[in-house]
Amino acid sequence: MIIGIPKEIKQDEYRVGILPVGVEELTQAGHTVLVEAGAGLGSGISDQEYLQHGAELVPSAEQIYARAEMILKVKEPQPSEIRLLRRGQIVFAYFHFAADRELTESFLASGATAVAYETLRDRNGRLPLLVPMSEVAGRMSIQEGAKYLERPQMGRGILLGGVPGVPPAEVLILGGGVVGTNAAKVAAGFGATIWILDIDLDRLRYLDDIMPPNVVQVFCDRHTVRSLLARADLVIGAVLVPGAKAPWLVRAEDLRLMKPGAVIVDVSIDQGGCVETSRPTTHSNPTYIVEEVVHYCVANIPGAVGRTSTFALCNVTLPWALQIARLGLPKAAEKLPPIASAINIFQGELTNRAVAETFALPYNPCFEAA
Repeated sequence: MIIGIPKEIKQDEYRVGILPVGVEELTQAGHTVLVEAGAGLGSGISDQEYLQHGAELVPSAEQIYARAEMILKVKEPQPSEIRLLRRGQIVFAYFHFAADRELTESFLASGATAVAYETLRDRNGRLPLLVPMSEVAGRMSIQEGAKYLERPQMGRGILLGGVPGVPPAEVLILGGGVVGTNAAKVAAGFGATIWILDIDLDRLRYLDDIMPPNVVQVFCDRHTVRSLLARADLVIGAVLVPGAKAPWLVRAEDLRLMKPGAVIVDVSIDQGGCVETSRPTTHSNPTYIVEEVVHYCVANIPGAVGRTSTFALCNVTLPWALQIARLGLPKAAEKLPPIASAINIFQGELTNRAVAETFALPYNPCFEAA
């Protein structure tokens, strides 16, 4: 198989879809790997490193898309890239279709096949290709939240951990999954007071066992959310419904309950956001203010730490890319249920139920039984 690695062109995206070791493993298995010149520079990986491990360096994205049978990317194809796709071509990347109808419809029209990192589900029901980036985003959410609580950033002027004689910040985390757990760990290390909400009581019991005393686990309902919003200095949106649009747990009117200068970091924004007033932002222009509440809604938070994120991501994506390249996608989906669960669009047909229900689009369940 011919595998193409284009340079990421989404704004402020510094990750890359493959490491030099991945190139070596694919080429040793008999595949051809095309890498666009400069693709790895944002992650500190030179063109020479790719060449030394067997890649063919290609000067433009147009040549990558024209020749490759499978494209390995990090983020969803941008409009200029979708125009380069062709029927039957495989794109293995993060898509988050349920948050973007235009992306969904344009990709469907291309006739290409979308294999989504974020819906690949293993035999234990976990999302192994989403976990490392959720870990990064969860940890960074506190780092960024602490920064934007500073007064020069229009925050409340609160030090997350306080000092002797002055209480620490109160942090409300909506969701106790990977993002929420990693956010809680970092906030706990700062010495903040943390409330972590979830609807899964078993998960809350687990978090109660592993978290330090300054992390309090609470069942998530509408009244509790509103009550804790009034106390929170920093709110982390960490809600995930795999493949589907995130539900709104914080409504626009709820912002009036919050303290002026409080900060919301909505990590769920790549799935539409769990705060009604959230809209995607970029690392270059990360925040805006609604009702005196600072909103940080960067849709590719891990992209800011490209080297850490690229290594963490490629460690988990390479084995699946190798299987698709070795078997071809239809046979790989037949033999390996996780790959079947990752196919969101197959040659112009929508195959993910959650995305179809979000936009009321026709749906082909051809991979559900795999």
